[in-house]
Amino acid sequence: MDLQSSTQDPKKTEDNSPIYVGREEDIKKSQRMTAIVHDREVVIFYHKGEYHAMDIRCYHSGGPLHLGEIEDFDGRACIVCPWHKYKITLSTGEGLYQAINPKDPSAERKWCSKGIKQRIHTVTVKNGRIYVTLSKTSEFKCDSDFYATGQFKVIQRPSTLKKDPDFKNT
Repeated sequence: MDLQSSTQDPKKTEDNSPIYVGREEDIKKSQRMTAIVHDREVVIFYHKGEYHAMDIRCYHSGGPLHLGEIEDFDGRACIVCPWHKYKITLSTGEGLYQAINPKDPSAERKWCSKGIKQRIHTVTVKNGRIYVTLSKTSEFKCDSDFYATGQFKVIQRPSTLKKDPDFKNT
């Protein structure tokens, strides 16, 4: 898989400003792409006509979500971490698990939420270009924050910077 990255001058942008990460036609072909947005690694998925972005490392132990498979569980599209098979909803970042009532022998397993574990980011499409806006980390603590920066980074920045051809710096 081609790892793509966007770059920006952190002195000229705010941490929650949208960053150009690539072309819509490219992500529709590959179904996913990776990017660095304000020094945070993210993976962007295109699944069933919708775009989803989240931290690239799994909240559980830092597994590479960009290498996982997308599957539906109880009607919810999830990325399955390739390391430990944790299921994370694409739309909300909830961790899902199957539960059963041990006191009820006739009970069936059902899918339950662990709550929001993976930080989700906003994807915007404008004129065929994909932009990602990071969610505000000050609003709530998320388990995936631990693996999102620093020593756990997996994307290597290319020597040439990727620019949005229509971006005018004023």
